[in-house]
Amino acid sequence: MLISRLILLVLWCLNTSPQSALAQSAVPPLSFGVVPQQSATRLAEEWGPLLAEVSRRSGVSLTFQTAPNIPMFEERLAKGVYDLAYMNPYHYVVFHASSGYLAFATEQGRKIKGILVVRHNSPYRKPSDLAGKTVVFPAPAAFAASILPQAEFARLKIPIEAKFVVSHDSVYRAVASGLQEAGGGIQRTLEASPTEIRSALRVLSETPAYTPHAIAAHPRVPAESVARVMAAMASLAGDETGRQLLAPLAFKGIAPAHDTDWNDIRALKIGAIGHQSKP
Repeated sequence: MLISRLILLVLWCLNTSPQSALAQSAVPPLSFGVVPQQSATRLAEEWGPLLAEVSRRSGVSLTFQTAPNIPMFEERLAKGVYDLAYMNPYHYVVFHASSGYLAFATEQGRKIKGILVVRHNSPYRKPSDLAGKTVVFPAPAAFAASILPQAEFARLKIPIEAKFVVSHDSVYRAVASGLQEAGGGIQRTLEASPTEIRSALRVLSETPAYTPHAIAAHPRVPAESVARVMAAMASLAGDETGRQLLAPLAFKGIAPAHDTDWNDIRALKIGAIGHQSKP
């Protein structure tokens, strides 16, 4: 494939001459949208330095963007607002079909699972203990943190009342503070939470594992720019500077990916949720 060959070429350039990509920096800047699993401030702190380094290595200027909440992020994906975007697996399947976003990268070495968290001293020991309780989730279309845990409750015929609280951070804070008894999330955002929040929580259960979030490009983005960004992202795990920038995201690395990697999500045949269910 053309993009694969371009990635190999750019990786060779990065490995042999770190400044060679910068010599070709006359390419348009690109917006990089990040799904708002956490607050905008926290996302900017975690993603901003990484995107700055990817910009430096690739010669493609990337501008961090997000949205106030997941439904608005969905609206922007539907309109193709972001040139590149980090989106959950369900969003990728939906917006690949409707907006043409094409995955080129994903988190290295991890499958995504939904988790249920409770306070560390909670009496709940299994999902059935939550029967009849309120369980908080980030947003209706948050794939692993909302869709998968709710599907497990339905499969096990455990009745709960679902409540949505904007972001993963909001879920963890609500449960850690005792305002809510249980909530949905994912291991990566739990690991990236502040120590005082993380230490107050316990993982009650996990869902089956699936292909994780996609980093995808809108069709208007030139293949060469995508290849240069991918090569720069792939290089991060190879040196200490890059590993330090990956650490706040709890990423081991970023690896190349292809559209077919998300066929496991397509096989679930998830119906329209959130923005997609609106007339």
